[in-house]
Amino acid sequence: MATDGGRGALPCAPTTFQCLAGDTRPEADSSAVAKSVPGLRRPRQMCTDAPVRFSSLQELPFAWRIVYLMERGREFVSVRWIVAGILIGILGGLLLNSAGGEGSPLFGVVALGGDLFIRLLRMVIVPLVVASLITAATGLDTHHLGKLGGVIFIYYISTTLLAVALGLVIVNLVDPGVGAVLQGAKAPEEILQAKPPTFTDLLRNLIPANPIDAFARTDMLQIITFSLIAGVALNLMGNRATVIKAFVGELLELSMVIVRWVLVLLPAGVALLLMRAIGQAGWEVFVPLAKYMGAVLGGLAIHGLIVLPLLVWLLGGMPPWRFLRGISQAMITAFSTSSSTATLPVTMHVVESNLQVPSHISRFCIPIGATVNMDGTALYEAVAALFIAQAYGVSLGLTQQIVVLFTATLAAIGAAGIPSAGLFTMVIVLQAVGLPLEGIGLILAVDRILDMFRTMVNVEGDAGGAVILTNIVERKSK
Repeated sequence: MATDGGRGALPCAPTTFQCLAGDTRPEADSSAVAKSVPGLRRPRQMCTDAPVRFSSLQELPFAWRIVYLMERGREFVSVRWIVAGILIGILGGLLLNSAGGEGSPLFGVVALGGDLFIRLLRMVIVPLVVASLITAATGLDTHHLGKLGGVIFIYYISTTLLAVALGLVIVNLVDPGVGAVLQGAKAPEEILQAKPPTFTDLLRNLIPANPIDAFARTDMLQIITFSLIAGVALNLMGNRATVIKAFVGELLELSMVIVRWVLVLLPAGVALLLMRAIGQAGWEVFVPLAKYMGAVLGGLAIHGLIVLPLLVWLLGGMPPWRFLRGISQAMITAFSTSSSTATLPVTMHVVESNLQVPSHISRFCIPIGATVNMDGTALYEAVAALFIAQAYGVSLGLTQQIVVLFTATLAAIGAAGIPSAGLFTMVIVLQAVGLPLEGIGLILAVDRILDMFRTMVNVEGDAGGAVILTNIVERKSK
């Protein structure tokens, strides 16, 4: 922020409103904007062409201050507030667990608050994904779109295979399931009875028979397919589709405005979701599974703090510290929601604003990545499969572990971006090597906590792909 004689210079507040509305013209009518906010009175001498000087934000009327900070986005959600939310969530969760956990009257209030925050994020997912992909497809020629798709597909498959291989190496070194004594573990019936999808099913489900039904069910693979097809069709229609393109563009701007509003609640949402998770599980469930959790968390840490940042540095030209700092908001949101799909709006926001990824690239690869790029889930499934084998005294040879490598990769691609989706796709991995499905019950107690960490790695992989793709495109364009 510019300063003059120790006094901060804030832009004219109506211009800030116009930025929120998608109109960045400084000459826009300020009175119309002020009227669009119920109960908001325009401050005197505030809407001139020259910036108005204030010694601090506190001199702004409250409503103007909130909208100004919302528009700035990155400065509004301070990292200190997010860290405070994490600490409050952990402390509150421990207190809630000691007060009775799910049986406590306060647990229902905390769970409701967390559910409302996740619903706010999910509310904007479908319009954001549809508008993003259609806008990206209409802004590129079909040949360029195919190149982008090919590069990002190779990246997704390669990093997922690396993650699974890393998980297998760690579990073979640590042997977390050897000597494990776990009593009374039982897998839920819906997992035991679930029929794993075949490759043919995955191909068939790519095409929505009814796009409206796919929107209602939030079937991301079908939504992505429909949006890309619609975007390419609009691109080929040229000027005849001008009105529809303009509408989709405005829908995208509307979605991003709502995303910035939801970001305001991020510290509170993180606190509530952490409080619910810890209050429900407590610490006692971790003791018999400490070695298994260490193997999973160690693998996720190596992949998320070394492998992915190194790839972004070598292939994307961005230093690891800048990359990790830039996506911190998205990773914290992923940690609290355990859903890469729910985090998608925040991921798109931070890669564009913090990492300077062009909008046409982020709008293309981030929605696809949130659906098919699951490095953390793939690593977790590989470690879990070998842990279950060791706990049952089953020795898996090299050939069977190669089967785990490829089935865990395919299962992760087919996993939905929702909490604990990896438990359902793990059926594919266990059946591929002949392990009992009841083994899922052995790891069920700590799945929710591990899900939070593996979702962070999933989201980090999506953001890394956007940075790498940007660098590749820029080098080819020179």
